[in-house]
Amino acid sequence: MKASDQSHLKYTCCLFSLMLMSSAVAQQLPDLPHAFSAGWKGEKTCELLYELPTVRVGKCTFPPGVGHEKHYHYPHFGYVLEGGTMQITNDQGLVEVRRTTTGDNWNTSEITLHEAMNIGDTTTSYLIVEPKYPEPKQLESDPLESGQLESPGALSE
Repeated sequence: MKASDQSHLKYTCCLFSLMLMSSAVAQQLPDLPHAFSAGWKGEKTCELLYELPTVRVGKCTFPPGVGHEKHYHYPHFGYVLEGGTMQITNDQGLVEVRRTTTGDNWNTSEITLHEAMNIGDTTTSYLIVEPKYPEPKQLESDPLESGQLESPGALSE
């Protein structure tokens, strides 16, 4: 098999896997805003810092008394920039108080739902790194034609 055929086969397998995974994730999504879109009382609490077709990084900041309306996260890695005390209410309504320290981190392997409130007396902030899944409506078109993915030739360069 020629190198170009192998490259095309790898690309096709990756594309097919991405589409299957995206479809499965899209079927699990709740009718809630994503963490980077959710805010508090009409104000944004998160900002998108970096984005590629496959990954994005956001920063969420919560001054004392500010929360994050109920939202979902894709599987992700989180890093504490500024520690603090957050009250987290999960999708079953269970409430937990979490005290974090600058430099702490966590990760999840599934979609999570919760809301949060900074109940401490200092601002707390986090970096969130997550895979980027195409929105379900984007999967209706060919990812190459829509510009979501590069062509196999571009991947091998």
